[in-house]
Amino acid sequence: MASPAKVKTLTTSDPHAVTEALNPKTTKFEFAGPIGALGVSVVTPVTLYLLHLGCSEISGGCPPPLLSLPSTLQSSRWLNAMWDTNVFLVYLGWYAYCLLCWRVIPGDWVEGTVLRNGGKKLYKMNGFACGLLTLGLVVGIILHHGPLSFTYIYDHYLALVSASIVFAFFQACAVYALSFRKGALLALGGNSGNVLYDWFIGRELNPSFPWADSINFDLKTFNEVRPGLILWLLNDISCMCEQMVRRGRHAWPTDSMILINLFQGLYVVESLWNEKNILTQMDITSDGFGFMLAIGDLAWVPFSYALQARYLAFTPRELGWVQSAIVFALNFAGYYIFRVSNTDKDNFRHGKNPKNNLKSMKTARGTELITSGWWGLSRHPNYWGDWMMALAWCMTTGFHTPITYFYIVFFVVLLTHRAMRDDEACRNKYGDDWDKYKKIVKWRIIPYIY
Repeated sequence: MASPAKVKTLTTSDPHAVTEALNPKTTKFEFAGPIGALGVSVVTPVTLYLLHLGCSEISGGCPPPLLSLPSTLQSSRWLNAMWDTNVFLVYLGWYAYCLLCWRVIPGDWVEGTVLRNGGKKLYKMNGFACGLLTLGLVVGIILHHGPLSFTYIYDHYLALVSASIVFAFFQACAVYALSFRKGALLALGGNSGNVLYDWFIGRELNPSFPWADSINFDLKTFNEVRPGLILWLLNDISCMCEQMVRRGRHAWPTDSMILINLFQGLYVVESLWNEKNILTQMDITSDGFGFMLAIGDLAWVPFSYALQARYLAFTPRELGWVQSAIVFALNFAGYYIFRVSNTDKDNFRHGKNPKNNLKSMKTARGTELITSGWWGLSRHPNYWGDWMMALAWCMTTGFHTPITYFYIVFFVVLLTHRAMRDDEACRNKYGDDWDKYKKIVKWRIIPYIY
């Protein structure tokens, strides 16, 4: 494994002038400004709790009877389940384990995009190996000790949610404070001067700790892939183990539980395998790291995304061959669109067009925009595939409750908002060429619909 080179930096005789030039004041707010930032900061953790309250055995069902909600909220069982110091220490141990895996497991060092200061950061890509090791350890534990040995996540679900929220809050405060150190490169959207907004959106582009620069550790990419994404997979497995324990000795999980673990497991493993692709995503290239990304990576992904598996753990559903086949076909049709479109984009971006089958439009910047294939049908075909997969995941729970379909509703809102942000960024980047491109590729996500 090649050792990482030092990150290039722009030098000047007046570093204060460079800092001022590279870190202009943010004048345009997202999420309706500080009020919206406060709202999202409160609503996100509250929603995680509400999803558990609205769909769990503690509350009495999915959804629970309305008359039982007041007594459930006052129940010492539900309140006690929200915090456990031992569980918080377990969560810290999990995060430390992920850090250790990043440090000791070999991986390729990949350059990111050019930063505003003219340099590039180096990123260690070993997420797939970290995930494979973790999965191997978990499977070994289950095979040796049985499914009861891996129900801890399910049993301490609410306390783990609280632990991840607290840790995300701590991280956001720490990186905000560190962003005021000399020489920090700030995010263009996070330097407004409003403490709440900048803390939420992320003031620094690539937050760093005193010990991190010497080993090229990047908190943002680390959080994006490892602790939350792998924990999502482990959460699903824990829910499957819980269902197996309830169904009795030597019982198999239901077809619906197998499908949700297969679908989401493939999604996680595929994301880890293609880890380097995140280096060109908006989260990494332009967004700062604040509470928005911290709670999204550490709490929202592993716990809200596992809603279907958790529901199936205490409400087992057998889909049967016909419904299973429909759900399976929908998921893999979406996966095909998602994977092929992303591969075409990444290959084209790196100058690879092996069959010369992708047409493009030259821009005044000297770069090109794809105008054929999946990218000729819509400007975000990968989001289209994502939506299809999201619907298939929700359908594994059948049609007995609307709560397990929260994921598809959330994903429609998330990806629509992201597509709008991306379109605005491209309009600023390409100018009139972007308007010309939109006349060629008219549809934003789904052809002839949106």
